[in-house]
Amino acid sequence: MENTPPTQAMNLPLDELDAPPLTLGQLTWRRFRRHKMAIFGGIVLILLILYAFAGAFFVSEEYANYTDTGLRLQSPSREHPFGTDTVGRDILARTIYGGQISILIGLTAMMVEVVIGVLVGAAAGYFGGRIDSILMRFTEAVLVIPQIFLLLVMAKYFAGKIPDMNLLGRTFSGSVIVIIVIIGITSWPYLARIVRAEFLSIKENEFILAARATGTPVSQIIFRHILPNSMAPIVVAATLGVASAITTEAYISFLGLGVRPPTATWGNMLEGAYNYIETAWWLWLFPGVLIALTVLSINFLGDGLRDALDPHSRAA
Repeated sequence: MENTPPTQAMNLPLDELDAPPLTLGQLTWRRFRRHKMAIFGGIVLILLILYAFAGAFFVSEEYANYTDTGLRLQSPSREHPFGTDTVGRDILARTIYGGQISILIGLTAMMVEVVIGVLVGAAAGYFGGRIDSILMRFTEAVLVIPQIFLLLVMAKYFAGKIPDMNLLGRTFSGSVIVIIVIIGITSWPYLARIVRAEFLSIKENEFILAARATGTPVSQIIFRHILPNSMAPIVVAATLGVASAITTEAYISFLGLGVRPPTATWGNMLEGAYNYIETAWWLWLFPGVLIALTVLSINFLGDGLRDALDPHSRAA
């Protein structure tokens, strides 16, 4: 019995027995790559981003906005792989430029959400007491505001009041700014609650108490000690926030109160498609599939990041 090797050693491959300890990044990557759907979602998302942004090198925005009523409602063909819309514009070209705006709306709205949510949650969780009570009551007040209703009202009110903008050779409707701001300032309360809970837990750890005892400034304790240890749920929430913003923009654009022409998005491409659901299926199929693929990919990626960044399952 003494010569029998331990059971655990027998079950481990030789390369794992001799391998050096893994770093935090290596452990996270190993955990993430085991999540097959997250890998699939990441690959699809990269391909969609390449489609939207690299496609601009092959198709001009002028061509995407070019109208020719003689070509209206043509089904997919070699000349127009995705068909044409009700005024003869090429749907393939418009999905390329519309995808850029949809993705940018998702990313910028997420940034607004993260900045506000992290600042409010960090202040409430670290300082506690009256500051916590005031900030959490304000957070709850924002939570009861119906996001879609506010978006519809603000989009209707500011329609035509904000001029179009030219940036990097692109023309952007002023409604893009309205949608980004409204989505960002109505989405942060959920993240603020998550950050507050993380700060309440981490600030009682010994290394934080030691930092306080040595006179470390509050800003350094918050941003250099507690916040980096709270990044896992923030990253996951931010990832899912992008998908939520893209979906929300598609909702209101479908209702005709989203991003206005000349700017195209996947959402406003669906606006006029409901009248042609049976007769011109390509009007809604291609932008709808792109929205669905983007949201699903981001959700799969968020699930994988949640598992990979979970400290309780990292060693598994």
